[in-house]
Amino acid sequence: MRLKFYSTLLLGACSYLSAGAVTRDTIPPTVAENAQLKLVSKQFDFTEGPAADKKGNIYFTDQPNNKIWKYDTKGKLSVFSDKAGRANGLYFDSKGNLVACADEKYELWSISPKGKVKVLLNNFGGHSFNGPNDVWIAPGGGMYFTDPYYQRDYWERKQPDLKEENVYYLAPGAKEAVVAAADIKKPNGIIGTRDGKLVYVADIGAGKIYRYNVNADGSLSDRHLMAEKSTDGIAIDEQGNLYLCGNGVTVINKDGQKIGQIAVPEGWTANACFGGKNNDILFITAGKGIYTLQMKVKGGE
Repeated sequence: MRLKFYSTLLLGACSYLSAGAVTRDTIPPTVAENAQLKLVSKQFDFTEGPAADKKGNIYFTDQPNNKIWKYDTKGKLSVFSDKAGRANGLYFDSKGNLVACADEKYELWSISPKGKVKVLLNNFGGHSFNGPNDVWIAPGGGMYFTDPYYQRDYWERKQPDLKEENVYYLAPGAKEAVVAAADIKKPNGIIGTRDGKLVYVADIGAGKIYRYNVNADGSLSDRHLMAEKSTDGIAIDEQGNLYLCGNGVTVINKDGQKIGQIAVPEGWTANACFGGKNNDILFITAGKGIYTLQMKVKGGE
């Protein structure tokens, strides 16, 4: 049963409502003092895949309506694309192109600032992808993306063409992806560190978060269990803290210890990213809504 909330969630000295009573003590120390979780809009059907450009403008998807929206640093909302390939996860490359997990036809796209679409990938070994879900681009330009299978009502197919649900890597200039990690049940959210040395993956099928070391060839190794939690998208701050989306946003430090919880008044919190002029606004996509929260820290991806 989905709980309904009718007021803005206040992150102050008092308690606030979620599935249970939550006190100020549970709020992560990375949240700014007396900050409020602000509802920006609830005009969507299901929001996902937020990503910030170099200026701090945030782009996100409304997958059921096949749109990518822009939320600029002045607080203005506008439609960036209304033929978005049913995009889910997004991430900007160093040239300002928006890389999108376009699962309408199981593809990975690159969208120019003017909206021109280039299909980067549409198959692995001649087999259609399950449906690229989330993507992170390493400092050198290599792309990591997750490929879980979620049956979509807009697909004609009723079963996957690939047996595996893997994490893939597309090297700079390459035309084909390689498997970066196959030791996951159902990969979903993915993020990496700014230095490109670590990648974090949410195994939503197993209810676990894993950390991997990045090898010289782009492959991932030395899997380490960070936390046991069913997680959708992941964000990371400059201190290495992870923001795990699902039931609100659970924050863990770089050692995997929980340091707080951000309650979000929606049935499911899909994803989050840092953005804004100073890269210190946590932007949250949750159900029909999008929210912002002022932070003490900056984004670290």
